[in-house]
Amino acid sequence: MSEARYHHGDLPAAMVAAGLELTKTGGPDALSLREIARRVGVSPNAAYRHFASRDAVLSAVSREIEAAMATRMVESNALSEHARGTELLRSVGLGYIEFALSEPGWFAVAFFAALDDDPATIENSPAYLALIYALDRMVADGDLPADRRAGTQWLCWSAVHGFAEIALRGPLRSHDRDEVMELARRTVDAVIAGVCA
Repeated sequence: MSEARYHHGDLPAAMVAAGLELTKTGGPDALSLREIARRVGVSPNAAYRHFASRDAVLSAVSREIEAAMATRMVESNALSEHARGTELLRSVGLGYIEFALSEPGWFAVAFFAALDDDPATIENSPAYLALIYALDRMVADGDLPADRRAGTQWLCWSAVHGFAEIALRGPLRSHDRDEVMELARRTVDAVIAGVCA
């Protein structure tokens, strides 16, 4: 076992943690393998033994961020077996927007810097699975006709993502947070009404 591995216990995990710190406020541009190595106290060569490139560590950081985002998306209902699908979808949509507004650096990493656009990777991401679960519950509850279920996730995702973008970088960026969240609630409710119509 190398001295660095012994010293850090789990060097890849320490590197991802450092990547999370760097990107929290700086977004994807703040991440560098050399800076991560410096922060965890190893040589860049030691870092490269665990992550072959900056893109590899960025992907690992992105996966951690997506898991944190999924937790935020479902925490108010905790995927309760008693919650209706519409309640879950509302939680997922508002959680997505709240995460984007609270963690803009991480949001940028998760949705603009991740290089793996393989459909299987996207479809197994925690945030995507939370959305799918809510929509499938809506079908089971009878709120979303089964014959209209296909592709609905993309309609929902594009609406909340678009709202998050205009709230972060567009015309809503200078508005009061409470006002923005009220508009977010109206947006999510409009999406749910449209899906259920």
